[in-house]
Amino acid sequence: MIGMNMDNLFSIDCGEIYLREFSIDDVDAIYELTSQPEVYEFLQDWRSTREQRLHWMTNDEIPNNKKFIAAVPNVSGVNCLMLGIILKETGDFIGFCNTCIKEELNEPNREIAYAISKNFRNKGYTTKAAKGLIDYLFENTNVELLNTVVLPHNVSSNQVIKKCGFRYRGDIEIEDQTHYHYTLNKEDWKKQSRQDY
Repeated sequence: MIGMNMDNLFSIDCGEIYLREFSIDDVDAIYELTSQPEVYEFLQDWRSTREQRLHWMTNDEIPNNKKFIAAVPNVSGVNCLMLGIILKETGDFIGFCNTCIKEELNEPNREIAYAISKNFRNKGYTTKAAKGLIDYLFENTNVELLNTVVLPHNVSSNQVIKKCGFRYRGDIEIEDQTHYHYTLNKEDWKKQSRQDY
């Protein structure tokens, strides 16, 4: 279910968790999350000082979310939608799940990416979040193809991507590191969705 929460923030219900657009109140939670070695090992660009995080949130992430949401369904060329993964039971910010344009890939180059706190791993939350975002994009926007790139040694992330129906397309070099490149197109997602019911 898609809607707005009490704070008038865009959200997607994913069962035990929901995805919610970033708010300024998330700065400390994102800073703490991206300071965990288990996260910044794989998402080095997200590591920052708290001041940098506040600057990015205020000047980039929140305004970009508003632009993306306003552009739906025609999101071609609109950069990012950045969503927190919120645990319903407690309201805790436990991770994030995003879609952005990945400039290192050939068009169409919309990517999904995610991270979850070390304290909430191996519970299925990341897969639920990724599937929630994928479903939203294919059901509500003009996105026809999604990409993701994953480091080969990131075993958990590779498993999540496969559970979401992505197919391996080959290796790609990004910043002198080999990544696995996966894609999921709308037609394959539709077939997979029919099989899930």
